[in-house]
Amino acid sequence: MEELTRAFVDLDLWTLFVVICNTLITFLIVKHFLYKPLRKMLAAREQEVRDLYTHAETDRREAEAMKRDYTASIANAKQEAAEIVSTAQKRAEKRAEDIVQQANHDAAAAKQRAEETIEQERKKAMNQMKDEIADLSMLIASKVVEREVNPDDHKRLIDDFIDKVG
Repeated sequence: MEELTRAFVDLDLWTLFVVICNTLITFLIVKHFLYKPLRKMLAAREQEVRDLYTHAETDRREAEAMKRDYTASIANAKQEAAEIVSTAQKRAEKRAEDIVQQANHDAAAAKQRAEETIEQERKKAMNQMKDEIADLSMLIASKVVEREVNPDDHKRLIDDFIDKVG
């Protein structure tokens, strides 16, 4: 067993040299065929991720700018709507005032015409009444002249006159 242990532990320089060379050759082969392509692939993937982050950041900034524009546009639209409503209300109030003023003017004109018509009708009625009174006076005078009037006739003439006038 000692020999077995000794052979197992015994180190030969030539074997050591071959093992180191094999390891070195294996390392160079792995480095050339595996490590370099792997590094290139990892570098490409890293660049792709960076590009994605850059693109995402650009999109985020654009979205924020669009949101600001949209918010400003909405605010402007609300302000314009308020101005339109305000203008419409002012025009409606002005139109209502004009209509009321025109109605008052028309009513005053109608009242003036009615008063003038009433005054004309009153004058006409007074003239007709004067004409009737004159006619009745002439009638009474002619009857009085035709005959002598006694108190009963006088009373009857007055009652006839009142019935015709009133």
